[in-house]
Amino acid sequence: MSKAENNQLRLNVLTSISQKLIKFCYFLTVLLVVACGDRTTEKKTAEVNTEDVSEQTETETSGTKTILCFGDSITAGYGLNDTDDAYPGVLQRKIDTLGLDYTVVNSGVSGETTAGGKARIDWVLNQDIDIFILELGANDGLRGVNLVETTMNLQAIIDRVKSESPKTKIILAGMQLPPNMGEEYTSDFKQVFMNLAEKNEIEFIPFILEDVGGIAELNQKDGIHPTEEGHELVANTVWKTLKPLVTP
Repeated sequence: MSKAENNQLRLNVLTSISQKLIKFCYFLTVLLVVACGDRTTEKKTAEVNTEDVSEQTETETSGTKTILCFGDSITAGYGLNDTDDAYPGVLQRKIDTLGLDYTVVNSGVSGETTAGGKARIDWVLNQDIDIFILELGANDGLRGVNLVETTMNLQAIIDRVKSESPKTKIILAGMQLPPNMGEEYTSDFKQVFMNLAEKNEIEFIPFILEDVGGIAELNQKDGIHPTEEGHELVANTVWKTLKPLVTP
């Protein structure tokens, strides 16, 4: 092969390679454009779907009023197989039976003290609340917490609810202690709730464990937390105060 033929062959090879490279680059560019377009479309679709869900949620919940039960293990339903059997769940079933447009929210935390409730109240108030049931203080009493501190914490919670949601109706659930805590302390402890209810002019349940506290068959083995049957009675006690606020 002559030198001229050899040069021509090299030129043909290079030209072929260049053409293939150009086609590959073009294909890669198109692929990237399509891929980016798909991601953009997916993003837009996700945004639209999110907006749709948000609007749907607002539509579904806008007409529903909220009853929030803010408390400790009594509210949380400690020891029950199903927390829906705790008194907030029983209240919901009573409300549903009457066809009332209320949703009961269980915001109970086992072991919660009034100090713990005070610490988390701002987070809870991020939602609209029509009726606020405050059930805290038992763990303070069982630990012998200074009653001045308990009173101040409960007052702080009430103040926050009134400040952030002035139209919210507050129900304070009173608590009593077993006699082994000392006569003076148990008497003063009981009075804390009565004084707060009177001072703040709010609805009051004198003793949320009425007809349940101290009755062995209505409490679990620890003698403190109600059984399912016990929670039915607790719900009945709460309902006496709650019913006039939710029924026409």
